[in-house]
Amino acid sequence: MQNKVTVLIIEDEKNICDFIATTLKAQGYKTITTGLGREGVSLTASQCPEIILLDLGLPDLDGMEVIRQIRSYSAIPILVISARTQEKEKVTALDLGADDYITKPFGSSELMARIRTALRHGAQMAAGSPVARTYRSGGLHIDFEKRLVTVDGRPVHLTQVEFKIVSFLAVNSGRVMTYDAIISHVWGPYADDNNRILRVNMANIRRKLEQNPAEPRFILTEIGVGYRMAEDESRQESV
Repeated sequence: MQNKVTVLIIEDEKNICDFIATTLKAQGYKTITTGLGREGVSLTASQCPEIILLDLGLPDLDGMEVIRQIRSYSAIPILVISARTQEKEKVTALDLGADDYITKPFGSSELMARIRTALRHGAQMAAGSPVARTYRSGGLHIDFEKRLVTVDGRPVHLTQVEFKIVSFLAVNSGRVMTYDAIISHVWGPYADDNNRILRVNMANIRRKLEQNPAEPRFILTEIGVGYRMAEDESRQESV
């Protein structure tokens, strides 16, 4: 089963926010909206969107500070949408870590093209290589771009957070990833009781992926340290 890509829209102008949300939903995206910068930072940590559409002129927190805070812990693609047209503003936003900048007013075709580009670059970054597209090991197959997970040919539905955890471990397969590294990648520093949340998600993931969750084949626990994904067989073959 294919998961919908989640887009977080941080925009305080309701008509623009509604236009973007309607456009995205018509294209099969899931949207989360807020008009406040601080809430946007919090939603980034709790909802784990695949991409953020960010207005710079927010009432409570300047968009530049939103970028700075998110970039302190996450590489989620950020597409700035703003009425500010000065080159200095664009350079500052990009230097702070924004992936692209689109100036108001804009059309839906341009917006969708920019989103697809940012998502593609984000997928490449997550995979650790421009050519990494899939993971395969012992019946488990993950297509990062299509967000498809199968076990022995059977589609497996993972939540957005579960898919982020599995993808992070898969692109780092064969390596032990510490609990803190996983938590930082998925939730950032703003989630409460991070270790408990990770354990709960991992238990759910194993119930979905493993034939016997008590004796996992794909995601192994390194007690007191973290988790290690079974080595990617396609990577082994290419070496």
